[in-house]
Amino acid sequence: MTDFKPITQALVNGNQDQTLSLVEIALENGTSALDILNKGLIPGMDEVGRLWMSSDIFIPEVLVAARAMNLAGSRIEKELVDTGFKPIGTAIIGTVKGDLHDIGKNLVGMMLKGKGFNVIDLGVDVTKEDYLDATKKHNANFVLCSSLITTTMAYMEDIVQYFNDQAYHDKVKIACGGAPVTEVYTKKIGADIYADDAVTLANMLVDMMKE
Repeated sequence: MTDFKPITQALVNGNQDQTLSLVEIALENGTSALDILNKGLIPGMDEVGRLWMSSDIFIPEVLVAARAMNLAGSRIEKELVDTGFKPIGTAIIGTVKGDLHDIGKNLVGMMLKGKGFNVIDLGVDVTKEDYLDATKKHNANFVLCSSLITTTMAYMEDIVQYFNDQAYHDKVKIACGGAPVTEVYTKKIGADIYADDAVTLANMLVDMMKE
């Protein structure tokens, strides 16, 4: 029986080579990709999130662990598809038009992947049309909009209004976040979800998928 603790710890440590090597060994020993994900990788990202929330680690360490998760996830992706694995939901993420910052967006993406979501990352400088096209194409449950500067934050309202105008807002939940964004502003523009940090947001979305 596979001991998943070394995979979890290697991920928490942000050791990409070790994480990937342990995943390879587990696969060679006949361990299912689904078990590797559920018992090794997801617990690792949960622990990374816990350590970040308690200020025991900081954003650079989280990003390093996230890269290890990305590599390991890519390695087992085909095996997961072959087993019929279905993500718990799909989230479209991006930094809004005019804004080129991506650290916050990347953190959210990694936390969601660590929870078992299918994450479609549109990158930075994303238009309202791009958000809606991706949402329709992937039949997404959530649209996550990030902004780090106040001058681009206003574009979030354009995105919400565009989804309303296209009669698609009732099919998806829109979340807004970033340094200048507040819960009051999110409610004011008609968006659905706000959280102070990536860990809280990921947990919120998991709970919403269970409802």
